[in-house]
Amino acid sequence: MKKEKLIRIFDRQASNYGKSRETAKQKTMRKSLISKAKGEVLELAVGGGANFPYYQSGVKVTAVDFSEAMLGEAMKTARENNVVANFICSDIEEVSFETHSFDTIVSTLSFCSYENPLFMMKKIQQWCKPGGKILLLEHGISTNRIVAVIQRMLNPLLYRAIGCHHTRDIMKMTQESGLCVERVESYYFNMVRVIWASPGKN
Repeated sequence: MKKEKLIRIFDRQASNYGKSRETAKQKTMRKSLISKAKGEVLELAVGGGANFPYYQSGVKVTAVDFSEAMLGEAMKTARENNVVANFICSDIEEVSFETHSFDTIVSTLSFCSYENPLFMMKKIQQWCKPGGKILLLEHGISTNRIVAVIQRMLNPLLYRAIGCHHTRDIMKMTQESGLCVERVESYYFNMVRVIWASPGKN
């Protein structure tokens, strides 16, 4: 799918951002992950700012998204939650930051959309300071065979509709990227992974 079309898909989703409601379990996943962010934070594909209610005071967030409409929603959410944030409207796959720029890098439900997710996972390790944190909440292919078959069947349709792949192997990707995984929690037939990690020694 061309990037321009993908952006339009996310622009349309932004209009429903305020109406969407996460479950208690989803909120708990976000809170347990995002509360560990410290210092200078880079958040990839920030969307409407769903993580902002869970940042601790004192963090400074650089929030990137290629959808102007989503960034507009994120700005509102940042104000409502007193989050200090700098917003960049750009494709995160094309952005360049200095090596070791951030204490924490956050990605929640973004690796499903990248053209080259493995490259991005290596890239964020370069941007993260040695000893820093990489916090991920991502979804992908289930370890349950029946669920995985259904995901593969629906994946083409879902990608065209919401710009999201449902068949990526997140844990395999972390291993191939050299990411140092410290803790993992799995949910929904292992489709969703909450990952606490740090940059690998590449």
